[in-house]
Amino acid sequence: MPKPPPIELPPYETIALVLQGGGALGSYQAGVYEGLHEAGILPNWFAGISIGAVNAAILAGNAPDKRLERLTEFWDTICRSALTPALAVEEWLAALAGDGPGRTGLSAFAAGRALLGGQEGFFAPRMPPPFLWPFGGAAGTSFYDTAPLKATLERLVDFDRINARETRLSVGAVEVETGNFAYFDNAAMTITPEHVMASGALPPGFAAVEIDGKQYWDGGLVSNTPLTEVLGHTPRRDTLAFQVDLWSARGPLPKNLLDVTEREKDIRFSSRTRMATDAATDLQCLRRALKRALDSLPEDKAADPELAALRDLACSKVYNVIHLIYRDKQYEAQHKDFEFSPVTMREHWEAGLADLRETLKHPDWLERPRGLGVVTHDVHRGEG
Repeated sequence: MPKPPPIELPPYETIALVLQGGGALGSYQAGVYEGLHEAGILPNWFAGISIGAVNAAILAGNAPDKRLERLTEFWDTICRSALTPALAVEEWLAALAGDGPGRTGLSAFAAGRALLGGQEGFFAPRMPPPFLWPFGGAAGTSFYDTAPLKATLERLVDFDRINARETRLSVGAVEVETGNFAYFDNAAMTITPEHVMASGALPPGFAAVEIDGKQYWDGGLVSNTPLTEVLGHTPRRDTLAFQVDLWSARGPLPKNLLDVTEREKDIRFSSRTRMATDAATDLQCLRRALKRALDSLPEDKAADPELAALRDLACSKVYNVIHLIYRDKQYEAQHKDFEFSPVTMREHWEAGLADLRETLKHPDWLERPRGLGVVTHDVHRGEG
């Protein structure tokens, strides 16, 4: 497919790339970013949860001309099995199997290999396993050690660049003891590898990460989509947000227990993005109506101090959400989020790139919203 020409965007104060969590599915987001990069669209705010936080940190922590190179290095690294070397025959077998049961078997093999041996530069099995470790702590509360991920982040991410605040980065996690959700944002604090790792510390696979004396788990346990953080941020700004989801809220009725497990994950981690955008649309319509009403008041009435709270709520800003949702392959099953084979990773990446290119065939979708304060566009809407 030919590359689209660079796109000149209307004036937006914020261009955000919003990345959902989803483990091995996250290479779809890398493909979406490649499409943005080739179109000359440079986000100034990256927000992510879990693997989305890792992708976001790599993007925010590198100069624009280095981002794709670093993303590629990251995904090539973590899709190498720590148990067995990648075999050329795997790619051949995957091509031969197509989307049939044989490919499902190959995918299950790759997922099982990840569980048994870990993934290079990402996680390694704990020895002894946690149920044989009597002393608690990280070794007693998780199956895998994520020290390899910390080393990978330190190698591929320039945290000094992140903390220089040239580009905004927000990653979400949940405090273990209170259940409270927290965003770690370089606009308000110094970001370290631990903040990114906390966002992806999904139990019981990965241990909680300590930050300032508190323990944090994966933000996806509470909210797997940071879109509400972007849409609800104050002061409000005219925003173009590319929301990249890895889980679809819609799906077929399960036929067996494995289907049930997959469907449960889809529902739990999809975070109902469309419901969030519908709520944001309703709220922004009210804010715009309130601003018009306040602007129409006589000067002596408008100065009433009791209206100060209403003036804070009134807003005429616009929000344009471009929604991209990964569409499952026919062969994928409940293990799709920990199936790290190189061939599947490349398929996810290419799917993200293709969806973004297809989206950009509708340049009118990038225009500033008129009338409503929030609009949403989705190239797959209506497909079920």
